[in-house]
Amino acid sequence: MKTYIELWKAKDTWRNLSKEDRANYLGQLAPAIQQLVSSGVEIVAWGENDSSTFKRAEYDFFGIWKFPTPEAVQLFEKMVEGAGWYAYFDQVNLHGDNTSPQHVLSKMIGI
Repeated sequence: MKTYIELWKAKDTWRNLSKEDRANYLGQLAPAIQQLVSSGVEIVAWGENDSSTFKRAEYDFFGIWKFPTPEAVQLFEKMVEGAGWYAYFDQVNLHGDNTSPQHVLSKMIGI
């Protein structure tokens, strides 16, 4: 199982769209998201980055997903890019295998 975390914020290209155009664009993404969920991808959480967060990352929104396979992750990344998402949003991503705190701490010691 892979965990995937997205952090994003709007670019001026998004802000310059009308609210109707924004709604239309996002409405076109709904079938693709449903297709992902139907294929075993899990949406863990989506949210807005709280402005009171200590050492806050400079991104406004986040999405956390679980993917069953590396191939599902690659398909998702291609879908996001193909939808033109990055023209509208500045985004960074993280993903990796679900492990344990002990595993990660061991890796940190080994750096």
